[in-house]
Amino acid sequence: MERLFNYFPNLTERQKEQFAALPALYEDWNSKINVVSRKDMDNFVVHHLLHSLAIAKVQPFKSMCDVLDVGTGGGFPGIPLAIMFPETNFMLVDSIGKKIKVVQAVIDSVGLSNVQARQMRAEQVEGDFDFIVSRAVTSLQQFVPWVRGKVSKDSYHKLRNGLLLLKGGDLEEELHPFIRKAKVYDISRYFNEPYFETKKVVYLPM
Repeated sequence: MERLFNYFPNLTERQKEQFAALPALYEDWNSKINVVSRKDMDNFVVHHLLHSLAIAKVQPFKSMCDVLDVGTGGGFPGIPLAIMFPETNFMLVDSIGKKIKVVQAVIDSVGLSNVQARQMRAEQVEGDFDFIVSRAVTSLQQFVPWVRGKVSKDSYHKLRNGLLLLKGGDLEEELHPFIRKAKVYDISRYFNEPYFETKKVVYLPM
């Protein structure tokens, strides 16, 4: 956990406590409901917490901003981002009920009051959001139609409202239809671990 704290030196004691509580919580839940692979559980801080928080390095969220996490799975990247930005409103959605059960339990355990967890598909979500985040759920070509019309037109961040997606590998073919608008940030710019050498944050204004 010190590795995370070194990358984010301005965390409050409360935030440090919340982050520090996550590994044991997920270890316990993972023994009952498999939401995190064993390999990733062994590297939880890097593979889940830091990976999720790469989005915070690309675009810090302002107070009262609304963020939607689509296909949150076990709560990534939404839960780490919600701890990082306690004044930002997060909605975490996944179509699989057992995953949302875990997400809600973690939210309750660490005392996050800025997060809603819902079992639903992205297409069913109503409302406008400043940013939509996700981690390797599907290709951009499939993802964009799911969330079209859910991004607020009123932007007040450095980046215009849109999508911030965690991706990996060769993205040339996937990004080709969006080449004029999408911007790719190498996570290795922010974190030194070898795991991030091929990891990216893809930003697509909407």
